[in-house]
Amino acid sequence: MSDTLRFIRSRDNPLLARVRRLAQDGNAYRRVGQVWLEGDHLCAALQARGRPAAQALIARSAWEKDERLQALAAWAQAVAVVDDVLFAAASGLESPAKIGFLLDAPAGGAVLADVHTVVLDRVQDAGNVGSILRSAAALGVAQVLALKGTASLWSPKVLRAGMGAHFALNLVEGLDEAGLDTLAVPLVATLPHAGSTLRQAALPARCAWVLGHEGQGVTASLQARCALAVRIPQPGGEESLNVAAAAAICLYESAARADQ
Repeated sequence: MSDTLRFIRSRDNPLLARVRRLAQDGNAYRRVGQVWLEGDHLCAALQARGRPAAQALIARSAWEKDERLQALAAWAQAVAVVDDVLFAAASGLESPAKIGFLLDAPAGGAVLADVHTVVLDRVQDAGNVGSILRSAAALGVAQVLALKGTASLWSPKVLRAGMGAHFALNLVEGLDEAGLDTLAVPLVATLPHAGSTLRQAALPARCAWVLGHEGQGVTASLQARCALAVRIPQPGGEESLNVAAAAAICLYESAARADQ
């Protein structure tokens, strides 16, 4: 619960400058050491998981007229009330959400060896990455491992697409293939010309689904590490699914098998 309150009326305020940088540069969190969560949905998702927020920023109009957002802002250790025009100028959204949290950037996590996992191999579109995180969180995955070349997991665009899924997963990014050596579950790749279809394949009860680059797919060296490769039948046209849709289908199949 917040015990510090201040008002910001200058565009040159250092806190506001930091938020602008984080909102407008997807990799800035690595240099700044903080992550910017903009919007009440993301902030509420953090609160629901009991995760701490170092700082809340809230537009003056919301602070004065919106009791719900005022109460949400109070979750943070400190609150800054910002003139609406300044909040909008710092925002990374076309329609600023009037509230946001700053939290310390997560330290590089450790790979969990024996849990249901998704491995992202250079998946570059932020929307795809965020959607995969949402499907993973919804369908029983415990961690997502991002290999080098994958979109930054904590960038504003991935955070918005993830809709709070980040806080339900063990996330590790910047790995090379050797970083997967500690996994004690088999790797399963989705390949368009694999012999077995998803429905036919004998899926492991727990595995690491490997999802590849939007255009190039899974690298040959990573395919060689996989215990199994499957394809998703697409009677409407081969390779018409994007990687986020393919991920949702595969993770749902895994979840459905686990329930049987």
